[in-house]
Amino acid sequence: MIRTEAIAAFVAIVEGGSISEAARRLRLSKSVVSERLAELEKTLGGLLLHRTTRRLTLTEDGAAFLERARRITREIEDAAADMSERRGTLAGPLRIAAPVTFGRMHLGPALYPFLRDHPELELTLDIDDRRVDAASDGYDAVIRNGPIADSRLVAWKLAPSRRLLSASADYLARFGVPRTLQELENHRGIFYTNRGVADWRFQTANGAAIVRARLALGMNNGDMLRDAAVAGLGIALLPAFIAGPAIREGLLQEIEIDHKPEPEFIYMAHPQGRNPSAKLRAVADHLRTAFGNPPYWDR
Repeated sequence: MIRTEAIAAFVAIVEGGSISEAARRLRLSKSVVSERLAELEKTLGGLLLHRTTRRLTLTEDGAAFLERARRITREIEDAAADMSERRGTLAGPLRIAAPVTFGRMHLGPALYPFLRDHPELELTLDIDDRRVDAASDGYDAVIRNGPIADSRLVAWKLAPSRRLLSASADYLARFGVPRTLQELENHRGIFYTNRGVADWRFQTANGAAIVRARLALGMNNGDMLRDAAVAGLGIALLPAFIAGPAIREGLLQEIEIDHKPEPEFIYMAHPQGRNPSAKLRAVADHLRTAFGNPPYWDR
């Protein structure tokens, strides 16, 4: 007989990429996770994973079994969540990925009261600026700022997100203040590398215009983008939730040119084809209320 714990261990190993990561996610020892995988392979009569000293890869049998294994674990989790919801409580595991700076500045403070009010909810929040695959990495949802690039995701808007061209007074004194898109192209830019060189997009009468300023620095963290702009290295196109405090404190100045940056959103996205749980909907509803419309960081 196949045990559901063994199936869950197999799915966690595949999604985590290693037995160590699966053990961390399941809050078990590595030996227990290894034993459950071995038990599952013995019951099924075949290897599910190739093991080397460097990596784990799916066998042909493992790849065939994976989709059903994921469906089984989701059905069990959904059934348990449904029973909790019938009792009027939010309970069980929930795994969400979110970016570092927004997570630290706004997401965490918004979530802590919600988690205090729902103590049976088991939220794992992965804070990382890398672009994760919500479906294959085993997330219930991802929270992001910007455009939606993955068509396999269904997005819920949590709050509008303005972006502001920002630079230090020292930089503007040395290089001048741009007033047009053409002038902006001649300046030094600080770019968020996770969004590529076409990140600076502005609204025009003819559609979106992309500005590629000269690269002063590229990095994948919002806090460091702001700090580089404060240090006078160049101009950064920053979300208001990052730039706002620095502008109010006089560390940065907002630059207004002849066109506005394209509008963006803070959004929560879940894999297409997966019925979102009531607990995920409850988190999204709470965040919408906590952030406000317009969001509090814009006031």
